[in-house]
Amino acid sequence: MDFRQAEISPRPGPVISVRNVTREVSNEQLVRRLGEFSERGNFGKGLAALTDYVGASYYLLARYDLSQDDGLDFVVCSDWPFDVVRRLGKVMAQLHSKTNEMQKCLSVMQPIFMSLPDDVDLHRGISREYCVITFNVGRARLALMLLFPQDVILSQESLRDVGLLAGYFASLTQDRVTRKDREFELTERELECLFWIAEGKTSDEIAVILGISRNTINNYITSVMRKTATKTRSEAIAYAVRNNLV
Repeated sequence: MDFRQAEISPRPGPVISVRNVTREVSNEQLVRRLGEFSERGNFGKGLAALTDYVGASYYLLARYDLSQDDGLDFVVCSDWPFDVVRRLGKVMAQLHSKTNEMQKCLSVMQPIFMSLPDDVDLHRGISREYCVITFNVGRARLALMLLFPQDVILSQESLRDVGLLAGYFASLTQDRVTRKDREFELTERELECLFWIAEGKTSDEIAVILGISRNTINNYITSVMRKTATKTRSEAIAYAVRNNLV
């Protein structure tokens, strides 16, 4: 099977009650535990607590805004089997290329169920579907991805609760979550170009304003779109507005 042809179309999960999930801690208890894990630097334990709370089996926290590049640099913390994570990197890069900025905004805090490719080997009893919940911590877009048993049905409400709690926990440990930001920061020139694009200026007009060539301006704009995972100038402007860059 050609992995690049694997079906990755997302679809909303069923709005039904949780079955076969017994919570050992209340929401308030979990919040306290997450605070303690953050103070101790136990990032993995905090994510494991969230996973247990919702009745899932494995967690993967990723920098969704960095997943446009093929590789594993977007992974923040995970206990998924490594081979599955490696395949997931290609799936996320492909999905990013098919999703526009508006769709990314609308998907925030909306649990989405997606299917892993058929040639991915999973532990027995684990569903081939996984749940993705995206949320923001500052300027970083994160995705919490959960693998769960085949006999567990997760409700939209409980998954949104976990998304909120994951955002809370990630905000407490923001230094670790955003550790790769410096590699993807826009330069002063790129920000200048982005500002003038948002003002409706063309490449020729920006070249005159900044006193550099049109080709150089286009190179800056291309770099901006690569770093922000956008495909058009309009999407780059929408990204800039959403992240208070202009």
